[in-house]
Amino acid sequence: MQPQGSASGQPAPAELSTGTAAAVAGDAGSPPAPPFPDADLMYIVDLLPPDEQLRYQEVRDFLQSRIRAASIDYWNREEFPFGLLAELGKYGLGGLQTDGTSKLFKGLMYVEVARADVSLSALVGIHNELIVGMIDQLGSEEQKARWLPGLTAFTQLGAFALTEPDHGSDIAGGLATTARLEGGEWVINGAKRWIGAGTIADFALVWARDVADQQIKGFIVETDRPGYTATKIANKIGLRIMQNADIVLDEVRIPEANMLPGATDFSKANELLRDSRAWVGWQGAGIQLAAFDVARSYSLQRRQFGKELARFQLIAQQLAEILGNATASLALMAQLARIQEDGKLEMVQAAMAKSTTTRLARASVAMGRSLMGGNGISSDYEMGKLFGDAEILYTYEGSYEINSLIVARAVTGKSAFV
Repeated sequence: MQPQGSASGQPAPAELSTGTAAAVAGDAGSPPAPPFPDADLMYIVDLLPPDEQLRYQEVRDFLQSRIRAASIDYWNREEFPFGLLAELGKYGLGGLQTDGTSKLFKGLMYVEVARADVSLSALVGIHNELIVGMIDQLGSEEQKARWLPGLTAFTQLGAFALTEPDHGSDIAGGLATTARLEGGEWVINGAKRWIGAGTIADFALVWARDVADQQIKGFIVETDRPGYTATKIANKIGLRIMQNADIVLDEVRIPEANMLPGATDFSKANELLRDSRAWVGWQGAGIQLAAFDVARSYSLQRRQFGKELARFQLIAQQLAEILGNATASLALMAQLARIQEDGKLEMVQAAMAKSTTTRLARASVAMGRSLMGGNGISSDYEMGKLFGDAEILYTYEGSYEINSLIVARAVTGKSAFV
């Protein structure tokens, strides 16, 4: 039997270098980094001020050396890497929402986490945009004091519990979970589905309809309260590290003070949901850069017909197209960050960004998988992992179809929903 990656001309998974990751790790046996090792042909990172550029590079190096390769095994086993949370906190990834950095810096952090692992980028994004963001902007001073220190350090986790078994895209009108005020306590009943970190979180931000006024309100529900049950959703094709859950709330009682005072109707949540939809656009750019990293590295190491794959025109064209898609996505998101800084971001821009970058991501990972032939379907070579993860990005935080309808309505003045 031939050793893999030797006379066969086929790099074994363990040998496959993603360029910068190997250089950061200091692997003397790895090939030299190719030109443009970060693949930033349009110098998007140079738009950051110098201090943010330095921090960006530090975090990127950490993610590439510590997270990227390690995540594959966790992804295969559908397990959460609890030991990495403290490290994510050490690099400030739990407090991006409150640290005062620019929107572009925050977005590029989301890109680089997705480039290292999309599942963890989902955790980091939801954590910042929907958990820390909700409590920081809509919570009471007591709620902020209790939860924000642990959340920003990543020593505590929250789960965002909005989607229900029978209500996804129509959640604003169809939400069925109820809350009733009874003797100084809120009593919550209902079910939630696809809730990220639902089985491992310290609390869930539960959205429920107040039976008194029929308004949708937000509640902090500690996960150890009687009546709260979370069951892991297994056998997913993507985001396998993220512990999604079915949640049942059966007469769960919480103090009256656990309601978010700023979340007394769904319009308040919608503003933050707009920003979280934009965040997925950064994920779309990040997963495409990951696909390019893997495809480029493979094409430089894999040999067929006596030469590297990168020397074949069809392969070169696919590499250029993947990077073109990724760069277009990144440029779109950089402009979105400028709009955010100016306070002009509306749902239509977030919907366009999310739908466009995830559509391109789907195409990019498909090209990357094809470029790698049979090895492209294996998560051991990373591309198979990216292929599955891209499907989730395309659908969650507002499906591609719903976001397309939002954009079309904005530019025609006509609704095509129902």
